[in-house]
Amino acid sequence: MTKIIGIGLIGFFLFTLQKYFYEKFWLKHLNVRIHFETDHIFEGEQGELKEIIENKKRLPLSMLKVKFKTDRHLLFGNQKGSRTTDQYYRNDVFRIGGGERVTRTLKFTGGRRGYYTIDEISLVASDLFLLTQMVAEQTVRTELYVYPRPFDSGRLRQSLIQLNGEMLSRRHLLEDPFEYRGIREYQPYDDMRSINWKATAKTGDFKVNQRNYTSLKSVRIFFNIQDDHILKRESSVEMSLRIVAALCQIFLKQGIQVSCHGNGVDIVTHSPLSVKAKAGEGQMDTIYRALARIDTGHPPVNFTEHFEELLFQKAQGTFTYFVAPNLYDDFVELLTRYQDRGNPFLWFYPTVEGDKPELPPALESSIEVIYEH
Repeated sequence: MTKIIGIGLIGFFLFTLQKYFYEKFWLKHLNVRIHFETDHIFEGEQGELKEIIENKKRLPLSMLKVKFKTDRHLLFGNQKGSRTTDQYYRNDVFRIGGGERVTRTLKFTGGRRGYYTIDEISLVASDLFLLTQMVAEQTVRTELYVYPRPFDSGRLRQSLIQLNGEMLSRRHLLEDPFEYRGIREYQPYDDMRSINWKATAKTGDFKVNQRNYTSLKSVRIFFNIQDDHILKRESSVEMSLRIVAALCQIFLKQGIQVSCHGNGVDIVTHSPLSVKAKAGEGQMDTIYRALARIDTGHPPVNFTEHFEELLFQKAQGTFTYFVAPNLYDDFVELLTRYQDRGNPFLWFYPTVEGDKPELPPALESSIEVIYEH
């Protein structure tokens, strides 16, 4: 009997001792990191989230849970240990020995345009006998931009060709340095680099290459995603942002400066989107990020109040495009006044297949209806 009691006391002592050690040292030299493998993907593309656990002490962890939450629009393939409500909740269990490093890769799909973060993880560990749980919260910071997938640029290009016509008069255009339409006499305002030296040598008079007018100097793209319907038309709003992305991509690839403005509110800054005119690859990335951060759950600002002054500013060599999935009176009135002052524009109107919107007669020739597909 005494022996049994002694064994029991030793067992209790060892249990208490290991419990003490785990409670005191389980978090020491334990490094848990979680991060998106890349900072951006496009809608529908696959991404990876890595969980890295390093236990740099000798004390093994027979059970370590790593819990975190993120947005439900990141669609993780492995649903084991997870649940989805308004958020996606993940609970991964690890067994990690002393001095061991474990890496787990979680694959997901960017189900919807947006800006996603993971800001905190919860760690839950247990002692050797899985009878005692220790909990700790850890701040992390990893972010992912899911860019809008640009709308089919082939269809947009065709629309641009059909609609531009004579609206893009030569006062809006610059000379294209790669396309020539003849030779003419040199004028004092001509650039010396445009002189055709062969023609000059033949005639004895200075001759310059006459170029076609094919390239815009700058493009402004405005979007209005106001949606006052009882049943929100989220698909038309998202399609609007895809069209904006495609237009920016088309013009930036041609070396044209592009500015982008819209009444969608940034989820971080809480301000409407406004990207100043610039050319180059970096500008496209800036616009993609700005579009990704638009929070459609937040009411957009009033388009007319916020952008009327900017819209009516004269910009030599600039053409204006609008993207809006609505025909609200104040917006139509603004564009009518803009047109009445001699300003040409194109308005892309996205809507669902089968919808036949009643376009305002005064603006109809400047509107292209784009159907979802």
